[in-house]
Amino acid sequence: MNLALSDEQELLREAARNALGRVKTVEAARAALETPGSLPDLWPTAIEAGWTGLTIAEGRGGAGLGAFEAMLVAEECGRVLAGVPILGHVLATYVLDRCGYEDLESLAHGERRAAFVAARPPDEDNEDWTVDALRGKRRAVAPTVDASGSLAGGAWWVPDAPGADVLVVAATRDGDPVAVVVEEPAVEEAGRYDATRSLGHVTLDGVRGTVLDAGHDALANAWYLAQALLAAESVGAVEACLEMAVAYAKERFTFGRAIGSYQAVKHALTEILRRQENARSLLLYAGWAAEDRPEEFPLAASAARAAAGSALGHAARTNISVHGGIGATWEHDAPLFFRRAELTERLLGGTHDAIDRVAEELITQAG
Repeated sequence: MNLALSDEQELLREAARNALGRVKTVEAARAALETPGSLPDLWPTAIEAGWTGLTIAEGRGGAGLGAFEAMLVAEECGRVLAGVPILGHVLATYVLDRCGYEDLESLAHGERRAAFVAARPPDEDNEDWTVDALRGKRRAVAPTVDASGSLAGGAWWVPDAPGADVLVVAATRDGDPVAVVVEEPAVEEAGRYDATRSLGHVTLDGVRGTVLDAGHDALANAWYLAQALLAAESVGAVEACLEMAVAYAKERFTFGRAIGSYQAVKHALTEILRRQENARSLLLYAGWAAEDRPEEFPLAASAARAAAGSALGHAARTNISVHGGIGATWEHDAPLFFRRAELTERLLGGTHDAIDRVAEELITQAG
C-alpha cells in the first residue's frame, strides 16, 4: 500500500492553498464575531478552482475525482478557517451523482449550490436513522417521506444549509432510507460559536420533494464521507495551531532564553505533532479505503474523525497555553481555532459518536 500523494493530488493541494491564500480568512473570522454575516463570499473561489464538481463524474460536468481529493481541499480550508460552503455541497452532489439525478451540471459548475441533510446510519444501539437534535444529547429521528413525496420532521445544525438552492435530505420511507431533493428550501440560519461555519435549521413538515432511490449504501457512505471531511478540516487546523505555537515559542524570550528551549514547552509542542501525525495517517487510510477498500471506509472514516477531533481540541488549548496571557485575548488568532475545535467536536454526531462507532466496529470484528 502506497499512501503517498500522486503528482495530481499534490498539485490540487497546492492550488487550493494558493487560492485560499488570496483572502485573509483568519482576519475575516475575527471580524465576523463582531459583525455576523461579514465573511467574504468564497463561493466564486470554489467555482474557479473546480471544487463544486469534485465528486461528480466527468460525463455529468464534474471533475470525476473522489473522496481523497475532497479531503485534501477540506484540509486546506481548515488550515485557514475558510468559510467555504463546500462541505454540504460535496456531500449532496456525492449522493446525487450516485442515484441518477439529472440536473447535476448546474451544481457541478457552481451555478446552483446544494447542501446535504445528513442522517446517521443505524447501529446495534439504535435501529433508526437519526439527525442531530436541536438541544440535548439524545439524537432526533431522521425526516420521513410518504409515497407522494411529502416530508415530515426536520433537521438541525445542518452545515451550509443557509443560502443553498437545493437540499438533499436523507430521509426514510416505510423504514427504508431514500434521498429527497428539495428545491428552494426554507432554512433558518443558526447562531453558532464558530462564525466561520454556516449552519441552518431545516423544517420539513409538509414540504414536497423529489424522491430518489439512493439506497442504504449511498446515504451511509455520505455520512462517513462527512466524518472524513470534518477530520480533514481538523487536521489542517491542527497544522496551523502547531505552526503558530512553534513560531511564538522561538520568538518569545524569558529569563534570557526562548521559551521553546524549555522542556515543558518542547513536550507540549511534540504532543501536538504526535497527535497530528496519528490523525493524518488515519485520514490518509480513510481516503484510500474510500476508493480501494469501501467495506473498511466506515471504520476508517470514524477513526480519522475521532483522532482528528481529539488532536484539534488538544492543539487549540495548547496553542493558547504556549502563548500565555496574550493567547486568550480577543485580538489573538488562537481563540478562533479553539472555537472551531469546540464546534467541530459536536457537529454531525460529534467526536464521541465517532469513538463509539469505532469501538462498536472493533468489538463486532473481534466477536
